[in-house]
Amino acid sequence: MTRRVLLPVLALVVPAMLASDVRGTIQAGCAKIDITPPVGVWLSGYGARDKPSDDIQDDLYARALVVSDGNDAIALIAVDLLWVPLHMTCEIRDLVQTKTGIAAQNVMICASHTHFGPKIYGKTKLGPEVQDNSVDDAYVQTLRKKIADAVFLAHKDMQPARLGAKCTELAEVTFHRRPRSADESVTTTFSLPDEILATRQIVRDTDGTRRVTFRYPEDQPQLTFGPIDPQVWTIRVEDANGVLLGSMVNFACHAVSGSRYPEWFYSISGDYPGETARVVERVEGGVCLFTSGTAGDIVPLKRGKAPRYQIGRAVAGAAVRGLQFVSMADNATVAGKTMALEIPLREDLADNRIVDAETDQGPLRTEIQVLRLGDVYLLGLPGEILVELGLELKQKAPVERLVVASLANDVIGYVCHAAAYDEGGYESEQGTNLAKGAGELIVTRALELIEQMKHTPPAGS
Repeated sequence: MTRRVLLPVLALVVPAMLASDVRGTIQAGCAKIDITPPVGVWLSGYGARDKPSDDIQDDLYARALVVSDGNDAIALIAVDLLWVPLHMTCEIRDLVQTKTGIAAQNVMICASHTHFGPKIYGKTKLGPEVQDNSVDDAYVQTLRKKIADAVFLAHKDMQPARLGAKCTELAEVTFHRRPRSADESVTTTFSLPDEILATRQIVRDTDGTRRVTFRYPEDQPQLTFGPIDPQVWTIRVEDANGVLLGSMVNFACHAVSGSRYPEWFYSISGDYPGETARVVERVEGGVCLFTSGTAGDIVPLKRGKAPRYQIGRAVAGAAVRGLQFVSMADNATVAGKTMALEIPLREDLADNRIVDAETDQGPLRTEIQVLRLGDVYLLGLPGEILVELGLELKQKAPVERLVVASLANDVIGYVCHAAAYDEGGYESEQGTNLAKGAGELIVTRALELIEQMKHTPPAGS
């Protein structure tokens, strides 16, 4: 049975959003719909699974936030799925536009990247996702409609609202999984033994970058661990009485915290993002949307039954802390913009990988997107973006308040910075078919798109 929660939502702002170029009076709405598949669907995220799901650890949801300034409207959708390919995004956008009138370029779909969600397609730009009939086509058809319905319900219940945004930090629960050896080579390290974890230190480099480092025994070579992104961005949406109606949380960490607990390997779950959303909703109320930051090479410090709850609640705690100290406003300009991209492919494509459905050997076609809510810019990037690229974007962006969401609207594999191709490791070898320089291309185009959005006049002006 479909369970839904309908809540009004508000506008995302801080004092700077009250500047003279921010005029729109906010109307907003929020909703969530249960998208939990039936037991027996195949799960996506680990190739080692040899049988379908056999349990539901926790329910999956599509959560939607719709915001209008009276001239334009945007819709942000967060789904408890590994990823959503662009063709499905386009189908959902069409449904949303038909039901609500919200333009396709103003609709963003962000996957939490849970590795315990259902397989929803037979092939992607990464290659064949399944070789048999392990996709439940009836479920997928219903899934598209449910995701669109979440937006419709949020749109239907829009009311006057206020918004605010806040950034806090959480550095204790993740590490960079591409440590470098003395020769500058990388071996992707998905997890660390307990004796190494016990040596953890959180350091801040001279440029302000945060890193989580570890000490190996003296008879073993020491490794250099790369940066993390500790930012926890939170958007608060409240009614005229200050009651929270909805929120968005953005954090950079792979949703794989349950992968070392055998009993859960075949269980449907939202992993730690699902727990984060549940805790925020339980403590603060409203509907909580989770979006993944640039977590391509960032993973949980620990994995297993207890760590899944620990990291989920730690992220929720940082979010709840931020929600208490947000400057709110009831006016802001909202807008959306997409940019089509053609990304060159590497020459040594893996045998089991395909490219875009309409091409033979590339280039790969995808898109990037930005949603503006006052002075906050939500950048949606396809694929699994390595954190180095996300940090570069935040450093170079022509706006102060940039939230970067990966796995937005499409799946294109790992998106690596150029150095990763020379260093080696899973992400730049088996994990991508994109040519060296693809990451830098995406950064350049994303900065251009943000600049365009920054100087685009409000709709109706």
